[in-house]
Amino acid sequence: NPKIIKMKLAIAALLFASASAFAPSARFAAPRTAMHMSTEAAEETKAFAKLPASVKPGVVTGKALTDLLDAAKDAGFAIPGVNIVGTNSINACMEAAAKYGGPIMVTFSKGGGQFIAGKSLSNDADSASIAGTIAGAKHVHEVAALYGVPVVLHTDHCQKAWLPWIDGLLAASEEFYKANGKPLFSSHMLDLSEEPLEENIGICKDYLEKFAKLDILLEFELGVTGGEEDGVDNSDVDSSRLYTQPEEVWYSYQQLSEVENGAFTCAASFGNVHGVYAPGNVDLQPVILHNSQAYIQEKLGCDEKKPMKFVFHGGSGSSTEDIKYAIEAGVIKMNIDTDTQWAFWDGVRGYEAKYHDYLQGQIGNPEGDDKPNKKYYDPRMSLRAGEEAMAARLVKAAEDLNCVDVLN
Repeated sequence: NPKIIKMKLAIAALLFASASAFAPSARFAAPRTAMHMSTEAAEETKAFAKLPASVKPGVVTGKALTDLLDAAKDAGFAIPGVNIVGTNSINACMEAAAKYGGPIMVTFSKGGGQFIAGKSLSNDADSASIAGTIAGAKHVHEVAALYGVPVVLHTDHCQKAWLPWIDGLLAASEEFYKANGKPLFSSHMLDLSEEPLEENIGICKDYLEKFAKLDILLEFELGVTGGEEDGVDNSDVDSSRLYTQPEEVWYSYQQLSEVENGAFTCAASFGNVHGVYAPGNVDLQPVILHNSQAYIQEKLGCDEKKPMKFVFHGGSGSSTEDIKYAIEAGVIKMNIDTDTQWAFWDGVRGYEAKYHDYLQGQIGNPEGDDKPNKKYYDPRMSLRAGEEAMAARLVKAAEDLNCVDVLN
């Protein structure tokens, strides 16, 4: 029957077409699994060959920050954490990072924030400190990616009486998060080491609950960093308080680990002192950090040999041996202030010495009594010399911290 034959041919053609639609063809690659596609996407968008795909040039926050710090701990390098006082020192930090090929942590102190806003302003209710720190952070957000390196935006020592400063910055991060999906600051340090341990960690835990909602990391301090820096004076502290005990680190780890989405680092004191002192005057004991890691590992019963991320305060003037031994114990950041302050000044001093005869008046120099000196006394010239010297000192610091060429 011709009709039946026609119908069978039509059905056969339809089945062949349907099968062809689901068969691989030469024009298209074979289907890829979701895991394969996600791996390819990560490789395609990876900015730095040696770092996780989440880490991009510019300000690093949230998961990208914890990924960066984990990578530092695993690879055995620490990030320079540098106190700044204005755009000159901020830019010197990022310039240095671009030169040594690694991340940088730009660190605002309460006094540094006030200086950025202007020393002539009243600082009632920390208004100038808050405004200046926010202004500096926004500057970093605008230019950081241009330097092609990961930048961590951090704030330094905040003691109990200064918590309103952090509250003001936290409010700014909440607004920034609503508008941009990320916080204004990467991390904040709370230094409540003068309080009893339970109160110290209790307050830190309360703040970490707030930080976690905005993907901000907490740095907390145990023990006391000696010496004096930017309004924090521990020059006369009992020497026993300069050394943290492993039990204190474990207690803090337990408490803060209870915060959902919480991320934290620990500034455990091991004889650290702010400033630079003559050899023999500072007794660093980084073995305390090694002992603390072993203690936590035993308590957790885990294979991870460095469960805590440590930071190193009072790094200026420390020996290379102490620095590298501390990094082996899980130090992922070292604070630098005194050495970079000196470097900046030394750059300015050197500029003045080099062009001294051109800086004695607006007109008149060795080239002639009527020659103008404007290009020599332009503030940008001496400030640039300071930036270059500070950047050079930070490249040296990065070498000590194994932080050179860690991006690609």
